[in-house]
Amino acid sequence: MTRGAPPSRLRLNDVAAEVGLSAASVSMVLRGVPGPSSATREKVLDAAQRLGYRPDRAASLLASRRTGLIGVVLEVRSTFHAELAEELLVAAERRGHDVLLGARTRVRDEQRAVETLIDSRCEALVLLGTEAPTARLAELGRQVPVVAVGRRLPGAEVDVVRVDDERGTAELVGHLVAAGHREIAYIDGGRGAIATDRRRGYRKAMRRTGLGDRVRVLRGGKDDQDGARAATELLAGGELPTAVVVFNDHAAVGLLDALIRTGVDVPGDVSVAGYDDSPLSRMAHVDLTTISQNVAELSEQTLELVAGRRDGATRPPREVVIPPRLVVRSSVGPPREAPPARS
Repeated sequence: MTRGAPPSRLRLNDVAAEVGLSAASVSMVLRGVPGPSSATREKVLDAAQRLGYRPDRAASLLASRRTGLIGVVLEVRSTFHAELAEELLVAAERRGHDVLLGARTRVRDEQRAVETLIDSRCEALVLLGTEAPTARLAELGRQVPVVAVGRRLPGAEVDVVRVDDERGTAELVGHLVAAGHREIAYIDGGRGAIATDRRRGYRKAMRRTGLGDRVRVLRGGKDDQDGARAATELLAGGELPTAVVVFNDHAAVGLLDALIRTGVDVPGDVSVAGYDDSPLSRMAHVDLTTISQNVAELSEQTLELVAGRRDGATRPPREVVIPPRLVVRSSVGPPREAPPARS
């Protein structure tokens, strides 16, 4: 060995030579394949541990027709996507699968993330909050099993798992009305099917409760900066509403922070509600009333659909709709009796 050169990677043949067995027998033991005796297994595993042997996963994948890999594409800035991806990792491991993550960022779109995962030989793709056109998803579904999580896809040719977003925002409005609120504004989530459904749920609930003439939708977005900008618009628009429903928790936290910094008490002056029940919403100083999307159930239903497609089943696309769950915390209170004092 050349001085200063890194040590060569220990190979399967090295373990086989150590125990005096064929490489095929050693491979069977390390892969857990039935056949070798318990004494042989113990001998091989002891040698592998003593020598520090680690299987070359890349070589194993190339030698196998099945990889067991599930690719998950997520929005890297979304705390909800991060929590959902973590749950998918745990649930997939219980089923004997590995997960590869593909990140969407400001400079890396979903298509690039998908291509990387397919190149890595993922056997199925899970797309969190995808905004791809249905034609593109259908094309992708003909290459590899696809499950879209979170988005309603009428007429789509891929499986879908989602929470009823329209019902979710309607439940938030209903909770606020039951608490006595009548001036309820909505901070929108921008374009896209998920934002459309949540906005529709707000509008329908306002009309259903006799508040159709008080509908107020403000431009927002997905991030805390979007929530902060919406707060600036609210503060500049005259008397504040008594309650605000926000597209997601991330933007709701931005709104809440901006209101508090300007002296507006939450919930004393304005109640704030979000959507997703993300880790942000559960922080003690936030304590946000929100809608839970039941991450555990989303994950299990997603992997059930993946399993069916991976086994080559030919069936019509399925849509699994999970009911939303209202989570009540301290960011919502009764409406104020008079306009808040302004600086």
